Parts: sequence; structure tokens; C-alpha cells
Amino acid sequence: MATTYVTLEAPFRFEPERTKGSRFIADLGPADTTGEALAFVDRVRQEFPDASHHCYAWSLGRDGLETRANDDGEPGGSAGRPILAQIEGHGVAGIVCVVTRYFGGTKLGVGGLMRAYGGAAGQALDRAPLVTKPITERWRIAFPYECSGALEGLFHARGLSLLEAQYGERVEGVVVLPIADVEAFQREVQEGSGGRARLQGPL
Repeated sequence: MATTYVTLEAPFRFEPERTKGSRFIADLGPADTTGEALAFVDRVRQEFPDASHHCYAWSLGRDGLETRANDDGEPGGSAGRPILAQIEGHGVAGIVCVVTRYFGGTKLGVGGLMRAYGGAAGQALDRAPLVTKPITERWRIAFPYECSGALEGLFHARGLSLLEAQYGERVEGVVVLPIADVEAFQREVQEGSGGRARLQGPL
């Protein structure tokens, strides 16, 4: 099972040399949800309102299984799919790529369009700031209040925060754990609480 994934650290833009007079501008943006991806596409459209096409593709989720490709009026399969192929070929998830075209007066044909759109996306991905992140899970935890000191020390040592915390006779909340650390964390929590803590997850 994979414990990490590669994603985009920050938005990035690259414009390669013109292809027979046409400009192709590749914009990359991080996106975890369809809404975030569509918002990024809209921002690019607003920045280049006079462009001929805004073709895009995305790969969402840590596993990159949620994908979409859009040709925005170019011949079917000539733009969105080549962009998506570059995203998948680079092994990047949680990302949207928009390639904006300004028509230069010469038709490129389907093959030429595929090379131009895919090439712009690929060159942008080659240069973009990519980062490897841990795949995480949310776990609910509950423990007696008298265990707080020991367990808060454990949280601090692992760089974790107790989210949605509720304090009463028992402390309850949620922690976000790298999946690679789950087994060790479970063991440390049981040791730190003398077996009195309860972990439930992944949520």
C-alpha cells in the first residue's frame, strides 16, 4: 500500500515557444475537490478572457482516481486527454492543469493539437514545484482526563493536534495520522494511557 503521494506545492505557469503562431499557456493548480478544480479553471478563464480555448484536465484524490478531461471546443480527444496523460505520466495527484490557446492563424490538425497541448502540460510539469506528502487518515480518540499529560506529550512529539476536541470526564477528539505511523501511534497511545484510551478509525 502506498504511504505517500506526489502533488503540486504551489500554482505554476509555463509558456513554451509558439507552435505555428499559436500560443499555449499551461497553468497548474493544486486541487483536492471538483469545486476547487473548477474554481481554478474559472480563474484562468477570467485572466485570459480573449483566448481561443481553455482546455483542461485534473487528477484528484490522493490516489488520483478522480479524473476529468475537457477539450473546450477543440476536436474531441485532441486537448484534454493529452493533458491528462501528462498528469498521469508524471504520477501527480491533487492537481488541475489548464492549457490556454491563442489561435495563431494556422490549423494544427488533431495530431498537432495533441502534441501542442500535451507538450505544454508536460513541460510545465517538468518544471513545477512538486512535493511528496504522506497519505493520512483521520482517527477518533477518547481517553480519561487524567491521561491528558502523557498523551498530549505524545501528540506534541509526533507533531499532532487534537481536532474537534471536547473536554469532560473524558477527552475526545480527532487526530490526522500518516498511515505509515498508525500502528506505532496505536501502540504508544495504549502504553501512555495504560490501555484506557479508545481509538476508532479510519473515519
